Amino acid sequence: MYKLSNRSLSRLDGVHPVLIAIFTEAIKTSPYDYGIPQFGGCRTAEDQNMLYQRGRDLPGSIVTNVDGYKKKSNHQPKEDGLGHAVDIYAYVNGKASWNREHLTAIARHIQKVAKEKFNVDLTWGGDWSRFKDMPHFQL
Repeated sequence: MYKLSNRSLSRLDGVHPVLIAIFTEAIKTSPYDYGIPQFGGCRTAEDQNMLYQRGRDLPGSIVTNVDGYKKKSNHQPKEDGLGHAVDIYAYVNGKASWNREHLTAIARHIQKVAKEKFNVDLTWGGDWSRFKDMPHFQL
């Protein structure tokens, strides 16, 4: 039904291949379309720190508690040289959406596909108890 755009696919450069496979497979039968936002795939320390500064030294809301230097994100390359996390947004009625209902439905679907087709227990940031990160998934 849906597929990732070329822009979303390019934003997965440097991400672990199993994550790329999960997200490209899951979107085909997803209850809502979704995409990968800028910085939604593999990030440099500088990119991570820029996101950390949002809501602190830069305008906007706080989006992460990981600064990229003292504390590294799963979006940053691991020992294998790959990022182990992906962020998404829902794409509903022609617009990006971070609506909880849309992201929850997509997340449960992605987790189901990850388990059934790839035997991967994918962690979703919406399940975290302290800081809910609705767009976030990680190995």
